[in-house]
Amino acid sequence: MEEYYIFILLALVAEIIGTISGFGSSILFVPIASLFFDFKSVLGITAVFHVFSNLSKIALFRKGIQKDIVLKLGIPAVISVTLGALLTTLLPTKQIELVMNFLLIGLAFYLLTHFEKTLKQTDSNLYFGGILSGFLAGVAGTGGAIRGLTLAAFQLPKDIFIATSAMIDLGVDFSRALVYLYNGYFLQEYIYLVPFLIGTSILGSYIGKQILKKTSEKTFHYIVLGIVLITALFQLYKYFFINQ
Repeated sequence: MEEYYIFILLALVAEIIGTISGFGSSILFVPIASLFFDFKSVLGITAVFHVFSNLSKIALFRKGIQKDIVLKLGIPAVISVTLGALLTTLLPTKQIELVMNFLLIGLAFYLLTHFEKTLKQTDSNLYFGGILSGFLAGVAGTGGAIRGLTLAAFQLPKDIFIATSAMIDLGVDFSRALVYLYNGYFLQEYIYLVPFLIGTSILGSYIGKQILKKTSEKTFHYIVLGIVLITALFQLYKYFFINQ
């Protein structure tokens, strides 16, 4: 039981950082949860937790939702996350995640060292970002980094960035949660975690919002890219050293 208290504390940290970064806690929550649960349980718990997490962010940042971006990025993401979730029993998810982390490191490092350069602000990039982020969320549990990099191209103010990302992510997480629950990825023995996950999502989002009030737009942009880089490096470290 003590280890689950540690898990909840780390989940709170992930939620705070996920709110500050603007693309959700799953990029940190997944590697944290994988230290305590098996892979399929991690997928189920992450999806359930993230539904509440996104609802908290939408409530706190609701005035900033960019509806056209939500539709152009969100609809492809919802379709592809459903496909990815259905394929979790067939695809080599760890290998997909490995390749994606190498790509994220390269892209994040490039954007950090070429601050003024971003992805082009095109509808095609929104569609592609939605498909890729949704599919990765379905098969590996987290696609927020891809969505974050896609949204970063549009230089959105931080409140709008977070609200828009959360609205997209809500559709993604609700869709995959249904698939995971149907396939038994969220076991009954973990139901007691739900109230703690709800409280953690609300508290973490609130603390993150208070920190953001004192954060400049440029610093926010660096935080987004920096967290992508750090978490991708951690995932590679875990893949090569911890899971061996």
